[in-house]
Amino acid sequence: MAPISSGGAGPLPRHIAIIMDGNGRWAKKRHLPRIAGHRQGVEAVRRVTRAARAMGIEALTLYAFSSENWRRPEDEVSDLMGLLRLFIRTDIDEMVRENVRLRVIGDYQRFSADTVSLVEDAIARTAGNTGPILAIALNYGAQAEIAAAARRLAEKVREGTLDPGAIDEAAMEAELDTSDLPPLDLLIRTSGEVRLSNFLLWQAAYAELLFIDTLWPDFDENTLAEAVAAFGSRQRRFGGL
Repeated sequence: MAPISSGGAGPLPRHIAIIMDGNGRWAKKRHLPRIAGHRQGVEAVRRVTRAARAMGIEALTLYAFSSENWRRPEDEVSDLMGLLRLFIRTDIDEMVRENVRLRVIGDYQRFSADTVSLVEDAIARTAGNTGPILAIALNYGAQAEIAAAARRLAEKVREGTLDPGAIDEAAMEAELDTSDLPPLDLLIRTSGEVRLSNFLLWQAAYAELLFIDTLWPDFDENTLAEAVAAFGSRQRRFGGL
């Protein structure tokens, strides 16, 4: 695939995260069942992961299933799990071939045994890859992630292997699910909603935030290039001048 231009002269973000929102509304606008929107959302995942790879993005994190999504109807959750399994089975060979390393953040162990096995096999098959990272957030919630990191630090203090005074931002970040990913540069949410919905709250502290009206199934290479160009036009001061 030929490199895709970001559309601007600014720097590329190393790490992009996307809240993929709007599948249901996409389907409703077309008088289709919600599963049709989710299927088109999977196609958008394929387009965007390939485009990000072509642009030279080091890491792409996608919010696929939040810890709150269990509240959805049982049949919709089942459909989403089926699409996840299909995506992995269909696309894992391409990830291996293209040197993509698959990462999963969140407590995916809550899923069915066959889904967990499929996810872990895909992670293992790409573990030796050295190219871009595709991180999928499954049964993920940022507040739970931060709480779990705090518990691990507290356990180290209890065991006597960590001085409480040594707990700082770096110590906390080392315990997060994203500890081996580059710092988050750009967080995008589709569909016009303007909230983070418990996604990467710690990591987004100094990320650039971009909220766009495009529904996720309509997100494509050009949308990504426009988002990256918008990132490149911003001045990031990190609290300085």
